[in-house]
Amino acid sequence: MKGSKGKKSAVVICPGRGTYNKDELGYLAKHHSKNKKASAFILEIDAARISLGQVSISELDTLARYQSRLHGTGDNASALIYACALADFRRIKLDQYEIVAVTGNSMGWYLSLACAGVLRGQAGFDVVNTMGNLMQSQGGGGQVIYPLVDTDWRQDPELERQCDEIVAGLNSAEENEIYTSIELGGMRILAGNDAGVKALLDKLPPQQDRFPFQLQHHSAFHSPLLNHIPKLAKAALDSSLFSKADIPLIDGRGKIWQPGAYPIDAIYDYTFDHQVCNTYDFSKAIEVCLKEFAPDHLIILGPGTTLGPPVAQELIKQRWLGLSCKSDFIRMQEDDPFVLSMGIDAQRQLTC
Repeated sequence: MKGSKGKKSAVVICPGRGTYNKDELGYLAKHHSKNKKASAFILEIDAARISLGQVSISELDTLARYQSRLHGTGDNASALIYACALADFRRIKLDQYEIVAVTGNSMGWYLSLACAGVLRGQAGFDVVNTMGNLMQSQGGGGQVIYPLVDTDWRQDPELERQCDEIVAGLNSAEENEIYTSIELGGMRILAGNDAGVKALLDKLPPQQDRFPFQLQHHSAFHSPLLNHIPKLAKAALDSSLFSKADIPLIDGRGKIWQPGAYPIDAIYDYTFDHQVCNTYDFSKAIEVCLKEFAPDHLIILGPGTTLGPPVAQELIKQRWLGLSCKSDFIRMQEDDPFVLSMGIDAQRQLTC
């Protein structure tokens, strides 16, 4: 899909919970403190959090050192990532890029709703902050990440078969509950109860000197282990917060929500019920954005750069632009980047 009036078309991709880490400390101050509109937006979030007895995101962002127990918890990480991503979204040069769709990974669905105009003004913060607090106080279990690709980011059917067999075997034990939480490009994120997480870490064969590992401060997102959350979320967040979208959205099943083509209750129910308790297929969302919108670029909002590899792995899986491996992707990004990550300074300069 080509942009209108000479603009380049772009699908915007919103990050999930694991994207404000040690290297991102100071992201807001670095990229947005000198922009009046962004500064006003950040001050609004600060005021809202202070009124709720929470630490302001400006204070968190400007602390002298990163503290996982502070910056990584759901109540704080969600608000920080929301502020960084939405401030980035508002800086995209709309005279150069036509945003044809928005999607995201996991918590990035809430950010997508805000970018697309479904959650307007304070509503975006209300949803992100409330869900972050709920996950922090009412969540349980955890998440383990494991690769399904080789070191050159090519699909490895044997790894996938092995992972499936191990999970099935572990689930045969009464004490374990394990589910596929997120399909994340060449990675699979597994959700489990405490016993299931321990079993995964013990039984999954080591890969690439890193995996399997448990994501810190993460509950068993996108699994039946959170079946109690929808009732709490809907009690705290009314459907009146939702509006009609301005931009098409692609959800965690690959479904396209076209502006004006769905009832508010449907997207409200999906947001606080289905996607909370079922697998979030980010890989499918990227496949759909490529095949249905054929954008000139994918723009990944900050903070961080952790979504870059999963997106690249899905491009390779789909053989998009002729890509067949990691080295192909790196070469393309050096010559004429298709993926523009706002967490990478050189690529950020091309977007804002």
